Amino acid sequence: MVTVESVRPLAAVLVSAIAVVLIVASYRRPNVREGWSVLAAVSKFAIVASMLPGVLSGTVYEWSLADSLGVEFLAGVDFALRADPLGMLFATLASFLWIFTSFYAAGYMRGLDEHSQTRFFAAFAASLSTAVGIAFAANLVTIFVFYELLSLVTYPLVAHNEDHEARVAGRKYLTYTFFGGGVFLLAGTVMIYWLTSTVGTATTAFEAGGMELLAEAAVAEPGYAQAAFFLLIAGFGVKAAVMPLHSWLADAMVAPTPVSGLLHAVAVVKSGAFGVARVILEVYGPGLIHDLPLSVPGIGEVGLNVPVAIVAAFTLTAASIIAMRKDHLKRRLAFSTTAQLSYIVLGLSMLHPYAVVGALFHIPAHAFAKLTLFFCAGAIHVETHTDYVSEMAGIGKRMPLTMSAFAIGAAGMAGMPLIAGFVSKFYMLLGAGYVGGEYWLFAGTLLLSGVLNIAYLWPVVYTAFFESEDHHDAKPVLEFSRGGVFESYFAEDRVATDGGEAEDAAEATETETEDDYEYAVDEYPSDHTVPEETDTGGERVGTVDHHGDHEDHLTGGPPAGGWERRSPFAESTWLMIAPIAVIATGAVVLGIVPDTAVFLEVATTVVEGVFGVESFGELQGLSLSEALEVIAE
Repeated sequence: MVTVESVRPLAAVLVSAIAVVLIVASYRRPNVREGWSVLAAVSKFAIVASMLPGVLSGTVYEWSLADSLGVEFLAGVDFALRADPLGMLFATLASFLWIFTSFYAAGYMRGLDEHSQTRFFAAFAASLSTAVGIAFAANLVTIFVFYELLSLVTYPLVAHNEDHEARVAGRKYLTYTFFGGGVFLLAGTVMIYWLTSTVGTATTAFEAGGMELLAEAAVAEPGYAQAAFFLLIAGFGVKAAVMPLHSWLADAMVAPTPVSGLLHAVAVVKSGAFGVARVILEVYGPGLIHDLPLSVPGIGEVGLNVPVAIVAAFTLTAASIIAMRKDHLKRRLAFSTTAQLSYIVLGLSMLHPYAVVGALFHIPAHAFAKLTLFFCAGAIHVETHTDYVSEMAGIGKRMPLTMSAFAIGAAGMAGMPLIAGFVSKFYMLLGAGYVGGEYWLFAGTLLLSGVLNIAYLWPVVYTAFFESEDHHDAKPVLEFSRGGVFESYFAEDRVATDGGEAEDAAEATETETEDDYEYAVDEYPSDHTVPEETDTGGERVGTVDHHGDHEDHLTGGPPAGGWERRSPFAESTWLMIAPIAVIATGAVVLGIVPDTAVFLEVATTVVEGVFGVESFGELQGLSLSEALEVIAE
């Protein structure tokens, strides 16, 4: 790698920060205000993309406060930005997706006539500025500064609705990410600084394959090195929503849908997963993590990566199961995100080159698919004010393009072939297979989670395209005790849907009436905490309106007479349809031609640097121990 001084990493961070000022100054002119947002997004991506060819060819672009202004940020620590392969993976993804999110956010906010739109777009731009700062941070201190700033600037987005629920969610978000995650990260950073000072000049700078001074210090102080590792993983794990540090994520769904997409696909949660990658690949390195074992009573010695992998495997399984019981679409997608992020953590913690490539490629693969899903959920809300899966029967004819894109995103989440998620999970399965032994359990977890992904996402597609408003199947997972009931909604002939006899169905439901078969949300609204208004008879008449005097926001589900059939390009405004179509297409492109997609090339470049080889082909077919020997050489 050749390091070149350049102002471009700083420019990529500052361009959206400057846009914040211009957006606020243009508060009286919405078109100009949103134009600044789009211009900043395009400019940011252009700056980042201009560095990509050089980085792929072995050049690292660096800017530091000390070299530029002669100012020392902290004693022995420079405030520095560095565009290396791992940073480029995150920065390219965030800057590219922000372009389309800017258009989508304009359509969404205008469609609902949301309040405080200037504040929203200003905070949105600030969020992307800090996200790129995290991507290009050259050391743990710099990444800590941007990590904490990201929590602060995204708080107004989480609490945007300004009601009690939004404020509670915002406080919880700050408690977890700013105070909890920040404290863990700061403690781990201080310990790394101290450990390296015991064997040389104190440093927190990232090094591909791990910090050499830290490896020396770990020989003399293994206990402190182990403690620092888990503190750093916990600090970044908060934003990566690793259980039990995950509960803030589902509650943050009170935010507008563009924010949910930002939180779940582009900036916040990806910054956590990216931070875990920095720690495993460029602070400790696979070699040190494997050679610095923990002594577990009754088991023996295990690598530092094994506890992380176990927690990630538990998280992706448990979150998928929880998602199956969520009727509110955005909360279902929130728990899906919790599961999918742990795919990244699990792949990184397996340490094998194939698994690491899969984990890194899953960062963009998940981003494209999950952003598609959230964009679809937002379009459904704007056009039909429907948020619950049980109210979406037949909605495919009202929003055919949106629900088709949702099907693509769902397939990507499940790891179906020809979609990006298949490529990343295939690499992770290869990595688990090459390691062998107990790692086959992790491979089994990946396969099980794929089945669970189908179980909680396919029903959304099925109810949209293969059910009608008047006749739709029961949703036993949502509504009833485990195992379900015998019949479909409004089944006059008592058809048994579980293979039982119709007579048994009639006997089992003889005390039930048609009123017992309302939407699941009518009977089981507990997974969405928005209070509901009821009349004297206890029937649901609508959710509390967060949008002031817009009465049509109080309704959800099909209107009287059923859904209106519309063509794909008449279902919503182009500001929302175009980004949905482009992002869904991107998920397919990443799945069909991954070798020519830049993200896979960047991921393999990262692994080449970590393992110290000229070509990824040198690592093919190696076991984990053989790959670690390559690092040692």
